[in-house]
Amino acid sequence: MRRALDIFARVAVRLGVLALLLWGGWWLLMDPRSPLPPEWHPVKPLDVAAPTTWLTGTKLRRALASDRTCLAALKTGATFERLEPLVEGPQCGIDPRVALRTLGPARLDPVETTCATALRAAMWTRHSLVPAARALGSDLAAIRHQGSYSCRTIRGSSTRMSTHATAAALDVRGIALADGRQLELLTGWDDPGPEGVFWRNARAGACRWFVTVLGPEFNALHADHFHLQSRGWGLCR
Repeated sequence: MRRALDIFARVAVRLGVLALLLWGGWWLLMDPRSPLPPEWHPVKPLDVAAPTTWLTGTKLRRALASDRTCLAALKTGATFERLEPLVEGPQCGIDPRVALRTLGPARLDPVETTCATALRAAMWTRHSLVPAARALGSDLAAIRHQGSYSCRTIRGSSTRMSTHATAAALDVRGIALADGRQLELLTGWDDPGPEGVFWRNARAGACRWFVTVLGPEFNALHADHFHLQSRGWGLCR
């Protein structure tokens, strides 16, 4: 009888501990007073400005799953105007269509693109370009681009449409720093000093946030810009 009572007590204690752990987990996830930071909260939506964690990739994928969640996430890291979808024939157009004005602290000439491309660019800016610029001793002030949407085939191909035809890519050629320095990929990529390091860090960061990244090491057509693509098979060159 005593042995049975001991077994029952141990089982009851273990069940009690399990119940407390489950209750604590539920409270951390569901109670608005939870001390769990948003970036570590699996239910909270993506916040571009929040520190990255091992949950960030999952949050980004969830944000990209619908126009509504993408646009909500984009508001946390960019200024933009939502536009009506653009349709130019069966293979060209932008939907959902936004006109980007800033990415984080960086100005840029207004560019029309998809929410997915814009959101990935916002993550790249906040978590790659900003710290890379600070490593050069200044803040990021502006991003120089060569556009996103262009209803055309891939250069060198007469039939295959470019991802630019649906604004699924953004071409970036340079940046401006707050101290007045202008950095261009064409002249800075092979720099043996800090500027060369900056551009390689920028590409490494882009490969984290975009699906396909093409630059000077891909071919001569990309010697002067990064092709940052929001979909594809995955390539970092």
